[in-house]
Amino acid sequence: MCLCTSQYTSALCSFRFMATNDLMMELQKDSIKLDEDSEKKVVKMLLKLLEDKNGEVQNLAVKCLGPLVGKVKEYQVETIVDTLCTNMLSDKEQLRDISSIGLKTVISELPPAATGSSMTANVCKKITAQLTGAIGKQEDVSVQLEALDILSDMLSRLGGTLYSFHSSILNCLLPQLTSPRLAVRKRAIIALGHLVLTCSGNVFSELTEHLLVELKRNESTSTTRTYIQCVAGISRQAGHRIGEHLEKIIPLVVQYCNVEDDELREYCFQAFESFVRRVFICCDRCPKEIDPHIPNVMGLCLKYITFDPNYNYNNEEEEEMMETENGEDEEQESDDEYSDDDDISWKVRRSAAKCLEALVSSRHDLLQGFYKNLSFKEREENVKADIFSTYISLLKQTVPSQSWLPASGASGKDDVPLTMLQSQVPSIVKALHKQLKEKSIKSRQGCFCLLTELANVLPGCLADHISSLVPGIVFSLADKSSSSNMRIDSLSFLHVLLCNHPPEVFHPHIKILLPPIVTCIGDPFYKITSEALLVTQQLVKVIRPLDKSCTFDAKPYLKDLFPVTLKRLKAADIDQEVKERAISCMAQIIYNLGDHLSNDLQPTLKIFLERLKNEITRLTTVKALTLIASSPLKIDLRPLLGEGFPILASFLRKNQRALKLSTLTALDVLVKNYSDSLKPSMIESVLAELPALITENDMHVSQVAIVFLTTLTKVYPSCISKISGSVLAEILQLVHSPLLQGGVLNAITDFFQALVLTQTAAVGYSELVQQLTAPVYRPGPAAVHKQAYCSVAKCVAALSAACPKEAPATVNQFIQDVKSPKSSSAVQVLALLSLAEVGRATSLSAQRELKAVILEAFTSPSEEVKSAASYALGNVSVGNLGEYLPFMLKEIGSQPKRQYLLLHSLKEVISACPADSLRPYVEDIWALLFKHCECTEEGTRNVVAECLGKLTLVNPSELLPRLKKQLPSGSPHARSTVVTAVKFTIADQPQPIDALLKGCIGDFLKTLQDPDLNVRRVALAMFNSAAHNKPSLIRELLKAVLPSLYSETKVRRELIREVEMGPFKHTVDDGLDVRKAAFECMYTLLESCLDQLDIYEYLNHVEDGLKDHYDIRMLTFIMLARLCTLCPNAVLQRLERLIEPLRATCSTKVKAGSVKQEFEKQDELKRSAMRAVAALLTIPEVEKSPVMAEFSSQIRANPEMASLFESIQKDSASLPTSESMDMS
Repeated sequence: MCLCTSQYTSALCSFRFMATNDLMMELQKDSIKLDEDSEKKVVKMLLKLLEDKNGEVQNLAVKCLGPLVGKVKEYQVETIVDTLCTNMLSDKEQLRDISSIGLKTVISELPPAATGSSMTANVCKKITAQLTGAIGKQEDVSVQLEALDILSDMLSRLGGTLYSFHSSILNCLLPQLTSPRLAVRKRAIIALGHLVLTCSGNVFSELTEHLLVELKRNESTSTTRTYIQCVAGISRQAGHRIGEHLEKIIPLVVQYCNVEDDELREYCFQAFESFVRRVFICCDRCPKEIDPHIPNVMGLCLKYITFDPNYNYNNEEEEEMMETENGEDEEQESDDEYSDDDDISWKVRRSAAKCLEALVSSRHDLLQGFYKNLSFKEREENVKADIFSTYISLLKQTVPSQSWLPASGASGKDDVPLTMLQSQVPSIVKALHKQLKEKSIKSRQGCFCLLTELANVLPGCLADHISSLVPGIVFSLADKSSSSNMRIDSLSFLHVLLCNHPPEVFHPHIKILLPPIVTCIGDPFYKITSEALLVTQQLVKVIRPLDKSCTFDAKPYLKDLFPVTLKRLKAADIDQEVKERAISCMAQIIYNLGDHLSNDLQPTLKIFLERLKNEITRLTTVKALTLIASSPLKIDLRPLLGEGFPILASFLRKNQRALKLSTLTALDVLVKNYSDSLKPSMIESVLAELPALITENDMHVSQVAIVFLTTLTKVYPSCISKISGSVLAEILQLVHSPLLQGGVLNAITDFFQALVLTQTAAVGYSELVQQLTAPVYRPGPAAVHKQAYCSVAKCVAALSAACPKEAPATVNQFIQDVKSPKSSSAVQVLALLSLAEVGRATSLSAQRELKAVILEAFTSPSEEVKSAASYALGNVSVGNLGEYLPFMLKEIGSQPKRQYLLLHSLKEVISACPADSLRPYVEDIWALLFKHCECTEEGTRNVVAECLGKLTLVNPSELLPRLKKQLPSGSPHARSTVVTAVKFTIADQPQPIDALLKGCIGDFLKTLQDPDLNVRRVALAMFNSAAHNKPSLIRELLKAVLPSLYSETKVRRELIREVEMGPFKHTVDDGLDVRKAAFECMYTLLESCLDQLDIYEYLNHVEDGLKDHYDIRMLTFIMLARLCTLCPNAVLQRLERLIEPLRATCSTKVKAGSVKQEFEKQDELKRSAMRAVAALLTIPEVEKSPVMAEFSSQIRANPEMASLFESIQKDSASLPTSESMDMS
């Protein structure tokens, strides 16, 4: 050790400095271990060095304390702390300061209490005892300030450890709120803010009671200000705890708003803002505790946002008229007149604006009120910025409100926020257009941000006001005093304006707008250039829109736009973003104005070719070429194609997915529009790359490649024949993949149809059908997945539709395959599915034996064959409704054994047939279905219900009331069928039935109170479907429905019974399925109707669920994890009650003799509980909770729980989104 040289008496200052520095380096190493004697010496010497006369030595000594805390024994740390606390009370200011820093360093290095170390608790207790004493010493303010600062640090980091001291800390801090020094009061407020995060309910109540008493007493305005600041500080730090006290606090704060003291008013509004912001119980709504006071608070905000006693806004119009005569003199005079430094009313207006913004952000239901009352009259720049910010928040809140707008014919239409906003647009523009030319850059930026948001919320709303806005835009772009950000904001607004409004409204202003935009393209700052090129790209579409007829002459403006864009396109030494924007902008110019470029076109295309060869710019250039090639102006690209096509072909080999996709799209457009300019050799170079792109590993690339192949097949049939073998092998492999579906399957069927229609193809109809069906008919070692049968059947049907002459032979073959006793069940299934797909598109009435063959298949011993036969009958009926549907209805009535399969066939008919085709048969089907709605088999009832629901969609106005009439039916089976049928009328897309359903869904939901358990279960399933797919149907009914829903979450003892199984007794809970359905509904409501829920009542039922059956607990753990994200503060409030069931689950041990399934079940339950714990730990203030800290230390102390928690954290780190549950 270098301590020998650091002896205070003998060594020089520089030696002491170097020795201390060496000591610090050594202490930072993990390997260093000190024996007891060394510890003593090092501690003693460092404490001595804190009193060194040299400041640098002192600073180094303080830095050594941090690493030293972890290296020495507990009693040495206590020695350090004792000495530092004593030094803090010293008369020497420098020693006081350095000791204060030393204490903060020690506190920051103490291990968290959760690690199980007793040192932290003991050291904290020592420090606290000394600090509370120091704070009580009124004579030296600087000591008080330092002590309060350190106490705040300690409470912030280790508040839970000081649990036993909380009461004495509170008693020490409260008197400081009346200190004559404001600095002491402020630090006491900060310390109290940290204290309330971890203190007990009793201490918190004591604090709030004290504040309430003092606020009522109102001893002096100065102390009242402090108490209101303190209330706001507590709310900001622990808003979830103050909720229950708001009832008493808010009226007092409202009362003080009316006191003639601007500073007091400012603090009152800050308090209101903290109540609204921090007492949020969920993402978009403030809590029920503050609900009754919202109108009052809002009224005060709107009153004081215009509170400016030193200025008369009523003279504004008169001033405007005078300003036109001698504007500058008037402005100067105005500035002189109102430069009153003592006027702080602007602080009141600013705090009112911020409070209003908090209200706007949290209350969708009050949007109308805000729109009616907000104004832009303000002279103070800072306040104006906050008013703009409030209005922007209001606009942002208006966007999602479109989903719950009433229908256009509904009453109260004028009160709809969007409609109100529309009517306000003229007055907004009037208020802002003058400010767009103000000297203040901040005000102008605020205007542009607001107008940008407005144009996004209401596209096209500024069409009538372009003439008012253009001068302001030009002023900000051309004004030399404008900052870079000002120009960028102006260009950004102009871009949104051009995108969201019809082109013709800009045509009169192009002459004025163009010069400053062109100047911005040449600006040396790359961000301005980039934004200007984006604007230019949109401007080109405006001056010559090709999708509509336009009389505006764009040619004169090309001479300004083209050279400046070309200069940026040619430049190699510019920012990447500018390069890409220049390429895109020039492509747009060629797309819209290429016919006016004459001799400039070909040199420009040569530059594109150069950019195509550059790895950095190739992707943007490919997209640019796609745009140019798709131009209706038929741009001449021949000089570029010879060299460009092989380059594009080479891109298909690159390991860059976005480049492959863009290249395939570009090639597709080039082949469609420039087929006469492409040589066979060019096409072949591309074709050679395609087989490698068709793979199940990337379905989207495969789809785009096959779409391109289809285009090639139609345009160059001769080229396809050369490579059809290799491409076909890949496509057939894809058809036989279980992953194939949707868009890729449609692309393949289109390709097959195009292929068989080209007479030059090497492979014809029969060969293709044979190759498609071969793996099923002649199975190899690797069996084809059942999912692939449907894909093969769809491809066969597409080929049959393209070749109607060859199709009958194939259909005959399939019928024989179904009939033949030698056929395997796999062959029969494929044959039936193929008949289904062919029969849906074309009538198979010529096949006389088809009905008998399908009905015979109904008796097959294979369930898969039966299901395929049912599917086939339904789809064949769709193609020949007149013959097959009456036959099917007759069979359903006369064949009870086949009923289930025949009903599935009927479901296929109802699902696939157009409504007009079905109308003549509706009555017969309806009557038949109601004969079977009381069937004892639940599976059959469900199919009947689905048929009824889908049939109701054919003629909702007539059939929905008839469905409703069946509700009072005496049979529980019939009621459950009717309710399930309603579930099948609800889809996530808009439908004609929606308006009718909204009117009567309340009647169907009354079945939640049905005496029959099963009816209640299906009613919950229907409610869940509505909440998931169309929340608007049930939103307004939630108040009436929620009590019934919550009652179903309760465990009912009368539904639990014991069943004897041999020597064992087994408990059966008949209410479990209903409870599970109820909790699933609750989860869905969390996602779709959160703002309609009383979250505290909701949490009561979640708490019950955490102690319920295995299945319910699994659900509620997921719900709790979701609640941690959506309503963290409400969860914090209930933390103690939520932790216990989690702790119980994580600590449960399975009995030694249990079966393997029981162990697996318990492990999964523990994992789910631990996921909920991990979600709880993401809430910022949760670690300050003593209960959570204790549980965390329990998890760390238990090896099994610790390893489980670690694996959960690893899993969540690898997943981008939180765990969620699909309840649809």
